[in-house]
Amino acid sequence: MGGYIDWTKTTKSSNYHGSGSFSTFMIIGPTCFFLGILFASFPYDFPLLWSKEPVPASYYDQLETHLKFLHQSPPLIGRMLNIIVSVGFLGMFIKLFKPSEANFLFDGASLILYTIGVAVYITNIVKGLRTVSAGFWDTDDYKNAANLAEGEVILGREDSLRVLSASNTILALVLIGVLVLQAGQWYAEKRDRDDDAAAAAAAAASAKKDGSPGKAAAKKKQ
Repeated sequence: MGGYIDWTKTTKSSNYHGSGSFSTFMIIGPTCFFLGILFASFPYDFPLLWSKEPVPASYYDQLETHLKFLHQSPPLIGRMLNIIVSVGFLGMFIKLFKPSEANFLFDGASLILYTIGVAVYITNIVKGLRTVSAGFWDTDDYKNAANLAEGEVILGREDSLRVLSASNTILALVLIGVLVLQAGQWYAEKRDRDDDAAAAAAAAASAKKDGSPGKAAAKKKQ
């Protein structure tokens, strides 16, 4: 990995893609967008995961109707989501092209978390939405689940909806991690600027002290 990092690139370099670059906004924008979607789903997920009160059967019907509506939305919605996901990846790839050490650490970790989030979305959330939309629990395959081989398990409706809600929570935590890493990069750059400013101020003060009028007069008398 040492050869992959451009050690000559610093936060002062003109080609450095830092926290204020457009590529950073390409990462933060999609991340916040998906967090907004998950936040809108939180009222549906809360009773299943965080409430101690028993969940009535009518609530599962309401949640199932909501999820079917989401999954059966026009294809344009799904394509827009895919484009927004791709924008986030593009921003990270731009920042990781000939990266500095800061890019490699912060943006590399962000890419890992973002990829984990996409994997959770595809394997758990999309699969769960397809199951709900297909009405799997009303089919003969589910009714004949008792004939499965030993070790095979098919989750019921309630457990499947809980898994879907838990996946939303996991995805939200992963996306928050991406934002934390991007904020950490901004803070690291700020500390570098503050340290450079302090060093420049100390050097200026030292130079001013060395060139004070008293010393100049003493040198003139000599």
